[in-house]
Amino acid sequence: MLAKSLVVFITIGVISGLGLGVYLIDLKNTSQLEFVDGPSISVVTEKTDFKRGEEIIIRIVNSGTTPLIFSDSSYGLRITGLSGILMYSPWVSAEEINPILEPRSEIEFSWNQIKNDGDSVLEGLYKISAKGMDSQGNKIEKSTTVTIWK
Repeated sequence: MLAKSLVVFITIGVISGLGLGVYLIDLKNTSQLEFVDGPSISVVTEKTDFKRGEEIIIRIVNSGTTPLIFSDSSYGLRITGLSGILMYSPWVSAEEINPILEPRSEIEFSWNQIKNDGDSVLEGLYKISAKGMDSQGNKIEKSTTVTIWK
């Protein structure tokens, strides 16, 4: 009798562990890019975990069906710590005022994990966000979080 109950408990444990593992993998692999009707912006990185000093490629994608207008050539890109302190924002070109990002088009930025003051960032969680406006003047903002490890 003991052997049958042990087999039953082990079987239930294996099935439960497999189900929980599949659920957690799906939870971790949430897509950063979804196309929708109306105004929408997406911030996409090639992965969510980076080694310290590794270059991070950031794509800002107009994932909606209407053009988006930005205040300057940085396309509203800001990288902050989770506390909200600004770590990095791209250099702004004076020649491009109010750039427009057409639907399904994108702009790419590269960040070498150097803060605006010239120091390297520490390990931790960082929020990458982009902010623009639609033609009606409504603000459109999206962010993603990345982790920097040793």
